[in-house]
Order: sequence, then structure tokens, then C-alpha cells
Amino acid sequence: PKWRKCLNLFRYACIPNVYRLFYDATVELCMILDLSPRVDFSLPPDFQRLPQSSRVFQALNGDLYFSNVLKEDSRNDYICYARFPHTQTIQQKQPITLLVLNRKCMCERKPTFLIPSGSSSSKMVLRGQVLELECITEGLPTPEVSWSKLSGEFPDKRTSIVTFQKILRIVNVSDADAGEYRCTAHNHLASIHHTIRVTVKAAPYWITTPRNLVLAPREKGQLICRASGTPKPTINWAMNGIPIENSPEDSNRKVEGDTIIFDEVQTGSSAVYQCNASNEYGYLLSNAFVNVLSETPRVLTPANQVYQVIRNNHALLDCSSFGSPIPKITWFKDSQSSTLEGDPYLLHENGTLEIYVAQALNSGKYICVARNTLGIAENHVYLEVKEPTRILKQPKYKVAQRNMNVVFECKVKHDPTLIPIMIWLKDNGELPDDERFLVDSDSLTITDVTENDAGTYTCIMNTTLDHDSASAELTVVGMYRYPPTDLELTDMKPRSVQLTWIPGDEHKSPIHKFVIQYTDSLHDHGHWHNLTHVPGSKTTAHLELSPYVHYSFRVLALNAVGLSDPSNPSHMYKTNPAAPDENPSGVKGFGTEHNNLMILWKPLSGLQANGPGLQYKVMWRQKDVDKNWTSVTVANVSKFMVSGTPTFTPYEVKVQAINNNGIGPDPAVITGHSGENFPVQAPDSVRVLVLNSTLAEVHWEPVPPKTVRGHLKGYKVYYWRERSLHKHNPHRVEQQLLSFSGNKSHGMLPGLQPYSTYLFNVRVYNGKGDGPASSNLQFETPEGVPGPPSFLRITNSNLNNLTLEWGPPNDRNGHLTGYILKYQQVNNSNELGPIEELALPANKTSVTLPNLKYSTRYKFYFHAKTGQGAGPVITEEAVTIMDEGKCESTLLNVTVHPAAPAFGNVSSSVGEDGMLISWEYWGTEKHANIFQSAFLPAALGEEDWQKEYVNGSQAYVLKGLKEGLSYRVRVVAKGHDDQAVLHQSEELLVTVPAMPSRQADIATQGWFIGLMCAIALLILVLLIICFIKRNKGGKYPVKEKEDAHTDPEFQPMKEDDCTFGEYSDTEDHKPLKGSRTPSNGTVHRDSSDESLVDYGGGDGQFNEDGSFIGQYSGKSSIRETAEAHSPVNTTIVNSFV
Repeated sequence: PKWRKCLNLFRYACIPNVYRLFYDATVELCMILDLSPRVDFSLPPDFQRLPQSSRVFQALNGDLYFSNVLKEDSRNDYICYARFPHTQTIQQKQPITLLVLNRKCMCERKPTFLIPSGSSSSKMVLRGQVLELECITEGLPTPEVSWSKLSGEFPDKRTSIVTFQKILRIVNVSDADAGEYRCTAHNHLASIHHTIRVTVKAAPYWITTPRNLVLAPREKGQLICRASGTPKPTINWAMNGIPIENSPEDSNRKVEGDTIIFDEVQTGSSAVYQCNASNEYGYLLSNAFVNVLSETPRVLTPANQVYQVIRNNHALLDCSSFGSPIPKITWFKDSQSSTLEGDPYLLHENGTLEIYVAQALNSGKYICVARNTLGIAENHVYLEVKEPTRILKQPKYKVAQRNMNVVFECKVKHDPTLIPIMIWLKDNGELPDDERFLVDSDSLTITDVTENDAGTYTCIMNTTLDHDSASAELTVVGMYRYPPTDLELTDMKPRSVQLTWIPGDEHKSPIHKFVIQYTDSLHDHGHWHNLTHVPGSKTTAHLELSPYVHYSFRVLALNAVGLSDPSNPSHMYKTNPAAPDENPSGVKGFGTEHNNLMILWKPLSGLQANGPGLQYKVMWRQKDVDKNWTSVTVANVSKFMVSGTPTFTPYEVKVQAINNNGIGPDPAVITGHSGENFPVQAPDSVRVLVLNSTLAEVHWEPVPPKTVRGHLKGYKVYYWRERSLHKHNPHRVEQQLLSFSGNKSHGMLPGLQPYSTYLFNVRVYNGKGDGPASSNLQFETPEGVPGPPSFLRITNSNLNNLTLEWGPPNDRNGHLTGYILKYQQVNNSNELGPIEELALPANKTSVTLPNLKYSTRYKFYFHAKTGQGAGPVITEEAVTIMDEGKCESTLLNVTVHPAAPAFGNVSSSVGEDGMLISWEYWGTEKHANIFQSAFLPAALGEEDWQKEYVNGSQAYVLKGLKEGLSYRVRVVAKGHDDQAVLHQSEELLVTVPAMPSRQADIATQGWFIGLMCAIALLILVLLIICFIKRNKGGKYPVKEKEDAHTDPEFQPMKEDDCTFGEYSDTEDHKPLKGSRTPSNGTVHRDSSDESLVDYGGGDGQFNEDGSFIGQYSGKSSIRETAEAHSPVNTTIVNSFV
């Protein structure tokens, strides 16, 4: 680097590196380098940086300027050095000597500009860079510099004025910073200006960058490449690296400046397009890939993903998809057919569904459906909205003494499905590893605290979704029990005394203050009162005393733990009596009746009396009438009654204290009034202006003040509805009241009933009550719109017509001119069809709509109208019944629509309470269904179905099912009338598992096997006997059937009645022959049965004729069928192998 020499001296004489100039001259020492280092001036010997000021300062280019020189500026060691940060080198110039010569006089000079020169200049800066404007002046006295922008204001937060107001700096320059900036320099001689015109240029910057496109064949699209800059950038396109004008022509592609438009793209036209935006200050380059393909939709988000959020937070449900054309995303919730749009849902462009403020009702299953022209794909996700974690009882600040126990409570409420983790911290770190710290589920206990335990303790409750925390501080102090001692009274005067004492031991807890208390053995013996307090650093107190008191003093010390024990009392100090120093406070004057004046005051205390014989001198006079005061002296009481006063007259009142030693100071005078009486005059010129059917305005003339006879509180308007103009109302409505302030002469009566007659009057009122009422005036409200019809219902639903009935509005508010009925179809996706409108006369209460579409939902809108317009609308929905020719009979003798199934995903699961049946319903009749769950044992016929109404839900628990039996279950949807069956699900076969026996392993015991063999032998003998008797007893037709089984299974004993459960085989599942099965599908044991079954091994029972019928159970079928012709009742046989 090379130095560029620069010297600008005014009135100077010069030798090499030595500058001589007069006392008031200006000098510029200019040391500029070819590179851009940081330039500093310093002074040896320790190279301290030269102090700068508004007179001596360094310019942006490194020059050192003196606006004027002083004698102390003479030095021979001005050194300029340059630091190069990148090379970490410093280059230093030879020292410069400056000699300041004395002149005979100091000549003051007007300001002149050194930099920049002239009256105006210009500067260019690039957008986003730093703008620095410099204004260097000379003159004597030193000129002051200020900045302003002629074309606007300086930008906030980006503008700074530095180097003693010489440099204006604006960072991150924008286009708005262009304009004219003025630098003003002035001293007391003159003021000069320089204008700098700033222009802002800009390298190109993006407004819109081209984005990748995925287009399907014959689809349209466009690439947009927009950039701005100064001057405006030029946009150039290239395809696959080749300028687009040199690329193969494509009739489906058109370039329009910064946009490429694709029209009906063809397969194989995929390419990479480049956009170049450039001007003389730079360029931008961006690539975009245009991919032409056909692809059916695919949902990329994992299926059955569960999202968990905290209530009142926003939830984001992802539905990332791919396809060409780009799939359209729609969302559904649970089994609803309506799409999720509008509040509280927001569908983002990427398919994500956002719920602004998630609530518990938002929990459930969400279905994301991606569609394009080639196909459809869907995905199920689940949202669980959890309760937030909240600390209900936060830990509190504790002050504890050494060796005490401290408990910090932290009680938390959280969602029961989330696992909470409680963490305690001390000073934001882990708790000390000490057994004295005991962490419980909702508390932290510290035993035997020490000084080291002091600090901030924080409880943090974490769940997988959120957390909450709270902190409290623990201060450990020593116990302070030792009271101050050696109380001494000095400097005793009639109204003051000085008290001194010696403090007790602090126990490492500094004393905050001393509390001085006194007791008055003359007036209040034995009761201590706080007199004053002093800081803990003092041991004396100057006490101001009252006359006629027998004082004893004591002192208590206060630190962080609390108050110490009180000291021993001091010697008694008696003060002499004196005249009262003050008069009673709270003096009031008011009347309790219209002819009296009550004077009240707050009596003086014994300490305030200053002596014996306390009395009060009560004085009063009528204001502006009486000159002399009337007075009376009363004993130590708090009130006095003046009788015979005129009504509501102002009085001046004062009360003075007196004792045996004299009277108190002159009392203050207060103004009161004698008692009020009721007003005597009603408001005049009362009139009313009806503004509309529900609002009227009442006017009146204010009453004369003298007739109020009290404090004017305001005016009251009493009004009531006399009757309706449509029909006489025999029950009079209660009066209504509105109050208005006393400065009002009118008021509004809102909420009136249209088409009615009203009466009203106006009264003035004061503190005593209401005055007389004005004459009752009447006004009528005009017609208004009617209220809603009292009801709307569908009374008859046929194949292609519906009958509607309604009732007139309860509030007609005028003459009804008719009704308006509008209706429209509601399709399967809850979209609404065109609206049909029908005008109906006022005297009709029903209508039949013909030519409707069968099995279709209709929505009705109905309202009444008067001459003033239509009233509010009520709505109703109804469904026409199905076409019987297109219905088919079911086992329940109901008809269902043969179209797409309305029920799906009918499933079962076993719970503790019973068998849970759940399903999804896709029928169009969303809002008019009564779901009915029907079930019966698999062996029974269709007439034995049992029904449970489940009231519109989509899950139900079947209770009371018999263990080990199979059941057929189906779900039926009915209309509101509970007659027409709209849809029913397919039958679901469910089996209730048998309860495992606790004694299943008993069959492996030898003694049990032997017992069973003996019982079997006994049964065989009994069977032989019965067979013989039967052959001898005549004709007893008995039908027997045996089903061979080669692999019988052991069935456990039931725990409830100690009988053996049913035997079940999985081969053919046939029922037990002759088993007694009630209609509800359960098997009960008759308590009166006396048979060999009671002994645990037999299976049979005697008939009425004494014959014995026994049978072995075979493998039952899925549907158990009862032998309807069998006349015998048998119990279930248990087989063991």
C-alpha cells in the first residue's frame, strides 16, 4: 500500500512534516491509502487513540479534521496508522508536528463546508447496503451539525447519526430511502445548508421464483419468474441449459416475458427450465423442473396415525399425497358425509388440515380423501385432544429457621391418559443427593434445613405433550428470640422524650427494624399500642407524646423470622393535661325528617382529649340568612339533633372540643341541609314520539328547583303495555321503570312490543322519594315483523308427498298477511338443491306438497309475515318414504333400500361390562335416525329377536349375554316415527367366551378321576333300571338322538352356581337335545329340578309319567335349533373324558 499525501491548511506556514498555523486556523491532516484499511490517529508514547470531539474528528476516509485549532493542539507526535484485518498487519506513517501560533485577536468565522463542497451533491447506494452521508465543517465557534430529510422521515430503527453528528448512517437501504437529505451547520454567526441527493439502485432480487411443476397430459400450467431491481432486470429463459429461443419449438409452450405458459402438455415434454434475471449490478439464476406424467393418487402419510394435542392448541393433521393431476384433498370426520370446511377448520395447500383451537369434541377419526381424474385414495388418522397440564397449587415462598422442616406443595391437574413426570430443581439444577430431600407425588419436603438449602426451588410437571412449572424461594434464617434490653428515658420534655435501648443477639438474621409500643395506664391500662418504628441500625428514638397520658414503653425487634419477645417496660412517664389540640373529625349535617337537622361527628379518643372534662360545643346557623351562630355544649357524645328547621335548607355547622384546661382550635365550617320532603310538582309538557315499532322517545319540562324540596336525583318514567291492537290482552303487564339523571329532559323507551297500546307517566324524585306523577299518556306502537311460527311439523310422509302443519306466531306484532314456505332437496353429501318457494294465506295451518321425489330428504324453511315484512325463519327436515317396488323383505318384515349399504365396519369386542357392538353409518338420513341394535341366540327363530334402542350413537354394549353361547346381531336404522325401517346391517355372529374355571386342574387328580368313575357307574345302573321300567310300563314314545363325538372337551365348572357349563364342539355345533331354552336365548337351571344332574355326573330328568330321558351332548352347530316338538325339559349335560 502507498500513502496519498493530502494537506489542507488555512493561513499556515509549513516546513516538511511541521505545520505552523494561527490560533483560529483550520487544519486537515489527510492520510489515505490505496487499500481500505481501518485508519486511526494516536498519540505516543503508549499509542493512545486521539480523543475526538465535535471540533477534532476523523472522517470516513481516515482524514483528521480540526474545525479550529487551540493552543493545546500543538504537538509533534500525531501518528496515523492503518490496520489491515485480513493480513493482520499495521502500517504507520511518520509523526506529524502541528504548531499553533498566537494571534493578536481571535477572529470568529462563519461555518463553511469542507466535505462535501458546494451547496449540493449526489450519492448512489445499492439496495440492502449501508448509506453513509458525511458533513464536515469549519468555523469559529465550532459549528453544530444537524440532519433532515426533505422528502420524508428517517426510517425507524435503521438510522443513526454518529461521530458528533457529522455522519448520517442508514443500514439495509431500501427504495424508500431515496431522496434529498440536508445537512445544516450553524453557529451564532450564520447557518449554512448542503443538500445531498441520494439515489438507490438495486441488484436483481426475487419477487417470484419459478416452482417445479408436475402436470398430467393435456393439463395447463405456467412458470413465473419475477424479479425486481434498479434498473429493471432482464429475464432470459433456457431449457435444459440451452436458450429457449434455440430450443426445439413446442406449440404447447409460449413465452411471455417473465412467464412460460404451457397449454395441453404432452407426454415426453418434461424438461428443466432456467430463469436468469440480470442487470448491471448482478444477476439471479433459478431452475424449475416440469414433469409430465399420469399417476393415480397416493396418500403418503402413514395410515392410522394418531395425533395428540393439548386442548386450546392448534392441531395439524397431515395428508401428504402424490398424483398427477395433482390430487384434490378433502377431509371427513368419523362417519359424517359433509366435508370439513370453514371455522374451526383450515385446509392448507399441502393437504394438511388445521384446527385453530382444538377442543374435546374435535377428537375422533378423520378421513383424508385424495382425488384426481385417474382415481381416489384415502387415509385414516385419529386425533386425541388432551386436557392441559396445570399446576393448581404452586409452591410458596418460605422463610425457615435452621433445623426446621420445609414443605413445598405442587399440586397438578393433568389429562388422565397422559403419564406425568414430576421433576424438582434447585437453582435450575438437580436437587442435592441428600436423603433430607424427600420428593412425593405432589410435594417436596426438606428436613433439618441448613443455610446451604437456601435458594429457588422449581417444580416441573412434564407429560409427552406439554408441561407446567412454578418456583418458590427458600430463605433460611436463625431464630431471634432475645429482646432489646436496658430501656432508658432521657431528654424528657412536656410533649416528647428520647428512648434508648441495647439490641439482643441477631442470630445471623439482620434486624430490619425496631417497633416501639406504649401503654396508657390512665385511659387504657394493660393494652399495648404501636407508637413508631425505627430502622434496625438505630438504638434510639425520639418520641412525640400527647398531654394527660401515663406512658410506659417497650421495644420489639423484627427480622426475617419475625418479631422478638418484647423488652421489659420502661419507667412510667406522665404528661400534664392541656387544652385539646384538635376538634372532632367527620362532621356532617343532614336531615332525618323534613323539619330537623342531624349533626354528626367522630368523637375524640382519650389520648386526643388532652385532659379531663371533655365536651363538645355544637354550633349552627342558616346559610346566607343568619349571621349569628346558635350553639349548645354537649357531653362526650357523637351527635346532636336540631328540630323545627324549614324543609331542605342549607345550614353551616361546626363542632369544637372543650376540656377543663381550655378549648380546642377554631373548627372548620361544613355545609349541610335539613331534611328532604317529597317533591310537590309533576313534570309538565309531557309528550311522546314513537320512533319505530319497538322504540319511543319521551320528553318533559324540568320542574322548578324549589318544588323538588331535596337533592334532585332525576326523573322516572313508568310505562306499561295496556293491550295488543291485534287482540285484547286481559292480563295487564307489570309496570316497567326507567330512571334518567336530573339534567335530562327526555329519554328513550326501548324494547317495546309492536302493534300495542302503552300508557306512561313521568315523575321527579329526590332522596326522600318520588313526587306526584304526571297524567297518564297513551301511545300506540306500529306494526312490526312477526315472531317465528309456534311450531312446524311433518304429519304425513308418503311416497311422493309430505304434509306440513304449523301454528301461528305467538307474537303476531300486527296483522298476518301470510306465510312463506321454502324447501329444497338434500343429497347424499348434504349438498343443497335449488330452492322452491310457496306463498300461503294467513288462514291456513297445513299444506300437502305433491310430486316430491321418493326416498329423498327435504329441508323446509318457514316464516310468517305482516305488512312490515317477514319474521324469523324456523326449519325442519323430512324424508319421503321409499318406493315399495324397489324394496325387499327382510327377516324382520321390514323394508330396506337395495342400493349401496348404509352400514359398514360392524364389529364386536368383549369388555368387562358386556359385548361392545360398534358400526359406521353412511346412510343419507343423517339427522333423523333411531339406531336399534337387535340380537338373539343363534339357535332361535326370527320371531325371537330382542331389540335395544341406542339413540343415534354408533356403539352399544349388550349386557346379560350367556357365557359360551353364540348370538346373531344386526343394527337397524329407523325414522323418527320408529316405524319405517330405513336400513339394516348384515348379521354378525358373536360368541361370548366361557369364564375360565379356577378348578380346571382338578381333573388331573387321582381321587377326582376315581370319584367320576364311581358316579359314571352309578348312572349306568340307573339307566338300566329306567330302561327296564320303561319296557314294563307300557308305550312311552321317546325320541332319542345321539351324535357321536370322538374328541370331547372338558368344560369348566361355572363359578356362580357350581354347575358344569355347556359342552361345545367345533365340528357341527349341534345343540343339546331337549334342552330347555327360554326365548331370550339364555339357559337357566330350575331351582325345583330334582335329578341326577344335582350329583354332578348325570344328565337327564324324569318326565311326568316317571320315565327317564337321558342324552349325551354332541357338537353343536353355529345356529342352535331347539326341538320344538319335544315335550320334556332337560338340563344341559356335561361330558368328561
